[in-house]
Amino acid sequence: MPSLKVPLVDLRAQYMTLKGEILRAFEEVLDSMQLFLGPRTQAFEEQFAAFCGCRYGVGNSSGTEALALALRACDIGPGDEVITVSNTFIATVEAIAQVGATPVFVDVDPETYLMDWRQLERVVTPRTRALLPVHLYGHAVEMGPVMEFARSHNLRVIEDASQAHGATYQGQRVGSFGDIACFSLYFSKNIGAFGEAGICTTNDAELAAKMRMLRDHGSRVKYHHDLIGGNWRMDELQAAALLVKLPHLERWNEARQVHARAYTEQLRDVVEAVPVERPWGTHVFCYYVVQVPQRDRFREALEQEGIGTNIHYPIPIHLQPCCARYGYQRGSLPVTEAAAERIVSLPMYPELTPEQRQMVIDAVKRNVSLLAAQA
Repeated sequence: MPSLKVPLVDLRAQYMTLKGEILRAFEEVLDSMQLFLGPRTQAFEEQFAAFCGCRYGVGNSSGTEALALALRACDIGPGDEVITVSNTFIATVEAIAQVGATPVFVDVDPETYLMDWRQLERVVTPRTRALLPVHLYGHAVEMGPVMEFARSHNLRVIEDASQAHGATYQGQRVGSFGDIACFSLYFSKNIGAFGEAGICTTNDAELAAKMRMLRDHGSRVKYHHDLIGGNWRMDELQAAALLVKLPHLERWNEARQVHARAYTEQLRDVVEAVPVERPWGTHVFCYYVVQVPQRDRFREALEQEGIGTNIHYPIPIHLQPCCARYGYQRGSLPVTEAAAERIVSLPMYPELTPEQRQMVIDAVKRNVSLLAAQA
């Protein structure tokens, strides 16, 4: 098996362009020995919130904890229902379960793989307390009708923007629509820490204050605990790295969009489906997701040629063993289930070279054709 000529993501390529600045930032933190909830965390919170068009940012330890923190801040817990989607990473539903609430799933749009807001009316009940739309793969959910539905039913809206840093809906950045938005800063995201981190954004001062307390053991003042919280703080090393990276985020997103356009131009008539970009939104391509027949054989063939791929995500959440208690059966969400059989993610990162990109395109064309001939 050859080493990958084009990995799914190349974290080292980005690091090498920023290495000196990153190491200097780390050295400053270590010299100060203020290792969490210090000036760098505060600076990143302010700058990222401004980037999203929000008043407040609350840094925390991971995207998963960002979601749980947001739910707790909105007083969502046992007996409550939260409407979301099954085509997402497990963290979306983990957070709902962790606070004792029940996830209720709607299907997705077959072209964007995002929440189909037209189905919300079918599943809302007197126990529904919140909507949790997921801006998946880098494209924004159609937030206008989602927000209208939430207002008409007096529901909270918590955006899962973990894969959409910088994406927009009608010119407004995701993370600025709901009561709270949650971003993963996992190392492979459009902007990532060196390990784990997350951030919540909001325009509500009370929610921001509550999340700051909850992430730090329910405390405003050390050893005085007004709430039962936890230890979900962002550390200063991660904040320092993120401050170095943030000024580059728009340029990196533009590079992703350039790669995506090249992929789409050459593959739209080769694969069964390429990503779509709705006229009301922008796509920042955390992942470039296509549909192909014989997906597993296709992935094996590309790996043999040194091309990395992945599946985001192979088993819908409602069919995972851990979610059996919620009572969903195969066939419950037909669009989500059909997509999960055929989607595959191709290499996507800002530092992808034109030569690497063409290698991916040529490998896709060659192997789709070969597999079709063998069928």
